Amino acid sequence: MPVRNICCIGAGYVGGPTCSVIAYKCHDIKVTIVDLNQARIDAWNSDNLPIYEPGLDEIVFERRGKNLFFTTDVDGAIQEADLIFVSVNTPTKKSGMGAGMAADLAYVEGATRRIAEVAKSSKIVVEKSTVPCRTAQSMRTILEANSTPGIHFDICSNPEFLAEGTAIKDLLNPDRVLIGALQTPEGIAAQKALAEVYTHWVPADRVITTNLWSSELSKLAANALLAQRISSINALSAICEATGADVDEVAYACGRDSRIGSKFLKASVGFGGSCFQKDILNLVYLSEQLHLPEVAAYWKQVVIMNEYQKKRFVRHIISTLFNTITNKKIAVLGFAFKKDTGDTREAAAITLIKDFIQEHARVAVYDPKVDHEQIFRDLSEPGVIDTRKEVEKHVTICASAYEACHDADAVVLVTEWDEFRDTALDYQKVYDNMHKPAFLFDGRLILDAAKLRQIGFKVSVIGKNELAGTA
Repeated sequence: MPVRNICCIGAGYVGGPTCSVIAYKCHDIKVTIVDLNQARIDAWNSDNLPIYEPGLDEIVFERRGKNLFFTTDVDGAIQEADLIFVSVNTPTKKSGMGAGMAADLAYVEGATRRIAEVAKSSKIVVEKSTVPCRTAQSMRTILEANSTPGIHFDICSNPEFLAEGTAIKDLLNPDRVLIGALQTPEGIAAQKALAEVYTHWVPADRVITTNLWSSELSKLAANALLAQRISSINALSAICEATGADVDEVAYACGRDSRIGSKFLKASVGFGGSCFQKDILNLVYLSEQLHLPEVAAYWKQVVIMNEYQKKRFVRHIISTLFNTITNKKIAVLGFAFKKDTGDTREAAAITLIKDFIQEHARVAVYDPKVDHEQIFRDLSEPGVIDTRKEVEKHVTICASAYEACHDADAVVLVTEWDEFRDTALDYQKVYDNMHKPAFLFDGRLILDAAKLRQIGFKVSVIGKNELAGTA
């Protein structure tokens, strides 16, 4: 039977955009996105969506109220659906066994139990959240143990491969759609039904079908491999600074090798986002549980290198500012973990600013898309030690880059927003209103350092030695 009614449990960064695009491309399918958070659902039903993603507004506004609906009526949506996406948060555990590495599957388990309790007919249940291997087996066990007699559940794994900032483009024109299922007649039928949803707009040769476990591992592996490339070029950036090599030139030369390619070879202050670190740590924990310590140590080094890069950047800033930033004003441009998103999870700015606070600096922050309250939440630690008051003493959130940079001792570019490029921001104006010497630290390699030095800035660029080529 073709799928005619889809429910998505979870209205976050994955479920919201993914199922909105399904509704946009599949007018014959009713899509209902549910969440227990009333404020989030209200936002999805308003003109101010809770997620910033280029192109998302147009898609939601086009289909909302037609075949796309947002509601807190979880039970009603489950009962109506033929197919249910489970797209809830799977944060890294903060306590207990596997703390700091393993994924916390409490929300996945809760959603699965709700499906089992509420469903009055057979369903296809699709694991959409990023999860460790064998999670589908746990979901299947819960469903079978708690369901009404005569009701059958088929489990599929359909991991997302979205990059924030380009998620809508990724959904409309994906490299691949991966669907894993048990290789039984029922499992293969469920796999085919989900594939037919995607082939409304995705070419059939881009829909990859595998067994459940391959699908689950592929998601972790893909993010681990991408993060590994970033940590690799960041490790080389440290060597470049010490030797006089230019990390952009090294990356370009290596990237021209067709076996390597150029993508994800851009040095930076470090990767962030909801997936890379979480998925690598999941892989580390899985390896340890499988008694593969060498494999665990290999992948953990990717995360260690990422943290090293952030700390190294902070040390360089402090040493450049005459070994102290106490009472100095540091302007931080960007707080989101990358441009074109408001997501701050694992953002490099969080680590940098916390270190600046520890050094008793005055920090002025500007980001065009991150909510002010979110910045304070990320820099404080409510629930453990509430440092909000201390943070507010040191951190000011500004309405523009010019306001943040006014009377600053140093400007630190952390997020590669286009409005921070030297073709968009008037750096002469920035320089004129700063304390002298005016220091500028480019953590994203998006500025023309030579041009800025002509203005008068003392410029430091990650992966580059300003004295290179002058000796």
